[in-house]
Amino acid sequence: MKTLLLTLSLFFAALAAQAKLNVAATLPDFGSIAEAIGGDKITVTSIARGTEDAHFVDARPSFIRVLNKADVLIEGGAELEIGWLPPLVNSARNGKILADAPGHVVLSRGMQLLDVPAGAVDRSMGDVHPGGNPHYWLDPANAKPMAARLAEVFSQLDAANASSYAENLKKFNATLDEKLAGWTKQLEPFKGTKVVTYHKSFDYLLKRFGLELAGTIEPKPGIEPSPTHINALVPRMNSEGVKLILIEGFRPRRTPERVAKETGAKLLILPASVGGTPQAKDYFSLLDYDVSQIVGALKR
Repeated sequence: MKTLLLTLSLFFAALAAQAKLNVAATLPDFGSIAEAIGGDKITVTSIARGTEDAHFVDARPSFIRVLNKADVLIEGGAELEIGWLPPLVNSARNGKILADAPGHVVLSRGMQLLDVPAGAVDRSMGDVHPGGNPHYWLDPANAKPMAARLAEVFSQLDAANASSYAENLKKFNATLDEKLAGWTKQLEPFKGTKVVTYHKSFDYLLKRFGLELAGTIEPKPGIEPSPTHINALVPRMNSEGVKLILIEGFRPRRTPERVAKETGAKLLILPASVGGTPQAKDYFSLLDYDVSQIVGALKR
């Protein structure tokens, strides 16, 4: 009997040692960084797809099952997912990922966000986020604090593999430094170039590499363009020499195509998230693709 109990104890101890952290990420971008830090010690499921607008994700029942089994929930924060994530978390009934739990990670906390409103926010301003622009992951320099935060949380919840998470973080940062130097060099000749976007999704990317946001197709965040707004935008783009328009693949094309035709600007369909195009398989390849597409468009 003693031998059997000892065998069972060793068996269950081995199972516990081999158990992986179950990680749920709201966006595949956060999931990709989590995979780089967690390696084979975690299992990652991303909720939203890179081909859809992260502000408006259909809350499917399968998401509740994913969250119910999660040890860690990673969200972008800054109210990016406020329209769909809270009801899912409440329905999942998982104490590990509640708002005040160690397993609930809000990556925007401590991040220097752009477009933070100076005063009160109301609906007349459109879909303005009180905490600032939530698309910060498109500045590759922000990936370092994001990765560091994930390594910290994984190590707290799985101390036995803390050294593995620390080593993966070191590798991630080394790759990021090398990539960032390359992206900067590629875009250096185009510093100061004026760009129009559909939504304020690419502000962080443009600022990091010295490109200038000259306007948006939307008159206000989340508000569809009116003829009055477009009739004012087109001559301004012509007078300022704007040569590039960036929109995500899920945006309507008719108005951007009209603006491109009337200004002679290049209309570039660009993913703002991992999986937004087949070439953007992970965080680094997303930025590889976006930078190469911008460079190619501006060269032409």
